[in-house]
Amino acid sequence: MNKKIKNICCIGAGYVGGPTMAVIAHKCIEITVNVVDSNKARIDAWNDNDLRKLPIYEPGLDKIISKTRNKNLFFSTNVEMNISKADLIFISVNTPTKTKGLGAGKASDLKWVELCTRQVAKFATGHTIIVEKSTLPVRTAKVIQEILFKAQDESSNTHNSKTFDVLSNPEFLAEGSAVHDLLEPDRVLIGGEDLEPIKILSGIYEHWIPKEKILQTNLWSSELAKLVANAFLAQRISSINSISALCENTGADIYQVSKAIGLDTRIGEKFLKAGPGFGGSCFKKDILNLVYLSEYFGLPEVSRYWEEVIKINEWQRKRIYRLIVKNLFGTISGKKIGILGFSFKADTNDTRESSAIQISIDLLNEGANLIIYDPKVSKQQVEFALGLESNENNDSIKNPSLEQCAYTSNIYDVFKSSDCVVIMTEWKAFSEINWDKAARDMRHPAWVFDSRGVANKKQVIESGLNFWQIGIG
Repeated sequence: MNKKIKNICCIGAGYVGGPTMAVIAHKCIEITVNVVDSNKARIDAWNDNDLRKLPIYEPGLDKIISKTRNKNLFFSTNVEMNISKADLIFISVNTPTKTKGLGAGKASDLKWVELCTRQVAKFATGHTIIVEKSTLPVRTAKVIQEILFKAQDESSNTHNSKTFDVLSNPEFLAEGSAVHDLLEPDRVLIGGEDLEPIKILSGIYEHWIPKEKILQTNLWSSELAKLVANAFLAQRISSINSISALCENTGADIYQVSKAIGLDTRIGEKFLKAGPGFGGSCFKKDILNLVYLSEYFGLPEVSRYWEEVIKINEWQRKRIYRLIVKNLFGTISGKKIGILGFSFKADTNDTRESSAIQISIDLLNEGANLIIYDPKVSKQQVEFALGLESNENNDSIKNPSLEQCAYTSNIYDVFKSSDCVVIMTEWKAFSEINWDKAARDMRHPAWVFDSRGVANKKQVIESGLNFWQIGIG
């Protein structure tokens, strides 16, 4: 076994692969790190000289890329060549929820994982450590092992003999703070069957992470721990969101309630901030996976329990949409509504499963005209997420149309002639809005719906605007 890692290949240049490999290259200057992806447009964006055009926005990522790119960090579409050179390969590809077939709507679709594994089996040389970085269902490593070990057996009597070890090393990154989470993680989890490859991967992280923060488990515990961690975090969000509705109806204040229970050391303060519902690429997908696994192993009570976490999340979005319609005299047809924020959280340009998507679609289907502002999300992302299309010469189209939705790069355009604005993302700029200026441009009686609790309540009300803030009675 090659105990000295000189060349790393990461298959997948997305939200996990890109930042993770950038930090590894930054901290392990003696290792060459190659990030590969079949998506040429994405690779071109990673290689763009204008760091503002990186495909992923994360605070601090551009600085690390500028220090490492084309030194010991490289982005390429040449998957086969970089697999053949690698001592260690991270699999960091998308694992979406299946849309058809067995387990549709719940189980993870592992086609990209299998495709990558078969590429590794074909092009790897010598001994290679394979590391699961994608979030995967428990026992996925067994599938990877079967494919690789078959290739290992077939090569045993050839001049290109190849051997493999398989590890699980799930990421625990929060978008918007991914670079910080990589540099100062709560823990690094490595699951495997043999101690030697675990030591080798641990040695890479030990360049900057204290050894006591590196937790070693078996493969199956590592895979399951990632799913469970996301499920528990999502559960806390659904829990506090359910209480936000109770606060509004009883006169309680969700922020005071959250502070009171967060000071209990058994509970803690994190993930107790009420909002329009959790989003991002992981929480819903991983809970659905947990639901599917529970059903598969004959645990219907466990399955129903975790399904409720998702149902509360969907209910919260519908509750906010209905509240907007109710307060605008029961109809929003032809009315102009400003949407402040479209990413699923602040400090990221990721819109996957963003609550802004479903709430915007509901408002559009009710006949509203939207104008949307987000400091990092592009017009193209918005149009794709909402499924917008032209309704010209086709009155039968039921989807929202392009004519109903505008996008602006100027935050104050959102207020012009609007009947209300809805704060959907907790961007810092939304806490610094000049509400007197905004109110002068709106059509009165006008509303501000703050689903994130970031607006200055006193200033909004003094400007003459009606105000709703989540969780305030």
